[in-house]
Amino acid sequence: MSKLTRSVYCLLFLLPASSLIQAQTSAKLRSSEVPKGWHTMDRDKDGQFGISVEKAYEFIQSKKIKGKPVLVAVIDSGIDTLHEDLKEVLWRNPGEIPGNGIDDDKNGYVDDIYGWNFLGNKDGRNVEKDTYEGARVYHSLKNKYQGKKIDTAQLSADEKYEYAMWLKAKQAILGDEGEGMIDLFELKQAVRIAKRQDSILRKGMNKEEFTGHEIEKFEPNSQNERVAKNYLVSLMKANNMMDITNKDFVEGFDEFAKMEEKKAEQREKQKNELPIPYRAQVVGDNENDINDRFYGNNNVMVSLDAAEHGTHVSGIIGAVRKNGKGMDGIADNVKIMMVRAVPDGDEHDKDVALAIRYAVDNGAKVVNMSFGKSFSPGKKWVDEAVKYAESKGVLLVHAAGNDHKNIDSSDNFPNAVFLNENNKKASNWITVGASSPGNGKSEGLTAYFSNYGKDQVDVFAPGSNIYATFPGGNVYRSLDGTSMASPVVAGTAAFLFSYFPYLTPQQVKYCIEKSAQAPKGKVRKPGTDELVDLSEISKTGGIINTFEAAKIAASLQPQSSVEEPKKKSPKPKLRNRKG
Repeated sequence: MSKLTRSVYCLLFLLPASSLIQAQTSAKLRSSEVPKGWHTMDRDKDGQFGISVEKAYEFIQSKKIKGKPVLVAVIDSGIDTLHEDLKEVLWRNPGEIPGNGIDDDKNGYVDDIYGWNFLGNKDGRNVEKDTYEGARVYHSLKNKYQGKKIDTAQLSADEKYEYAMWLKAKQAILGDEGEGMIDLFELKQAVRIAKRQDSILRKGMNKEEFTGHEIEKFEPNSQNERVAKNYLVSLMKANNMMDITNKDFVEGFDEFAKMEEKKAEQREKQKNELPIPYRAQVVGDNENDINDRFYGNNNVMVSLDAAEHGTHVSGIIGAVRKNGKGMDGIADNVKIMMVRAVPDGDEHDKDVALAIRYAVDNGAKVVNMSFGKSFSPGKKWVDEAVKYAESKGVLLVHAAGNDHKNIDSSDNFPNAVFLNENNKKASNWITVGASSPGNGKSEGLTAYFSNYGKDQVDVFAPGSNIYATFPGGNVYRSLDGTSMASPVVAGTAAFLFSYFPYLTPQQVKYCIEKSAQAPKGKVRKPGTDELVDLSEISKTGGIINTFEAAKIAASLQPQSSVEEPKKKSPKPKLRNRKG
């Protein structure tokens, strides 16, 4: 989402002179009284606007329905294959003999036991860090368009898309001269002021840590304390962070400013320096040839750092249930296939397209995609892979992104809209925004970082303070992001496919969307203080509920079956990109 983040710590700081600074940074664990696993709980029984997982299982048991195994592919950064709560649910390719160096199942991928890594090579080297697509697009097309008079009326539909994409990338890289420095100056000044005001309050309140609510109740004894109180309360309220401590807030603010400074330095470099070809230096395929597809290796973990995001996402979907360890995944009877295609940076469209095809060819029923970016030079490749999944009866679930922007008008890729096909959408696709616990108030139910869109975001699902598996020694962490909301939906989809295996992806999508629960009041539009109906910023106007979806699923009749996936994917019949 915009980039792969291990989760999201999004801060919208109101600065002096009414400047609005907004960003997405790496996550911090937040002080909170929200119970672990709140996302699975029930609004009436537990007082948490979760998805009612236990009620769903009680409903299934009352109907005496037996579940069938379901394979979920997670296209992500990697997975901890040794984690206590995941190793039992990892997919093991039945057609491969581990470690013999032979492609036993003849699918083109040697020893793909747990899945496949499209970010590696046969020598065992792997891509972890990568550049951002905007920089890659700008520099790859710079000689073609820079300083040229372009008559768009003479361009084909594909060329118009490419040119518009380059102009947008140019704006993202170059921006307006001086604008970034002014914002950065104000941001750093605001951090200094926040630290000073925090110091004043710590002395005045005679303690080191306190929440925004405690600051609000504090009675100042001096003008300095009054100014300090007003400053921090206004910042914390503007960011919907009154529940966290001053320590977490100020540290997060400082970290945010440092990252913005680093990003400003990177932007300056990007203007004149070509992006480092991290992927090309390792993988060795022809990046412009979609038919050159048998590359990579079988290492789906790579490193603990690389595996953080994918391990967390996988646990939300299918961590072993009722084993007394850590947390429970949403779906039982599930197997997790890891397809590694997402680096620390922006993913490449070719890898995404082939990852989808790999998942489909090897039996996945649901594919979770907790990643995204603002540019997609190979969108046609991805579109064809989405159509392939659609033809084989596979549901795709995608995170909406963490830039608190309206993706009806701002690009977020991949998406369900096919390029140059009159806004035709894939029927097997669900885009997910992130909800928060809300602390008993409907206005707090939308996560402040979540992207939204009445047309492009189908549903919201819990994505704030989600407790799940984390790599390195059987540990667990709470993270934020639409990256966490998407697997909540993918887990629910897997649950429905398990207990109602005759349903099509379109029927499962219908069940999830039709049963989404609307909040009783207005919610805050992410990134603003504006209160709106959830139906104004999403298609369904609701937060998913597994129990309600199961009730609808039980009422549906089987439709004619979709074609079963073949073992080998036909070669993609697409023109390769130039350049």
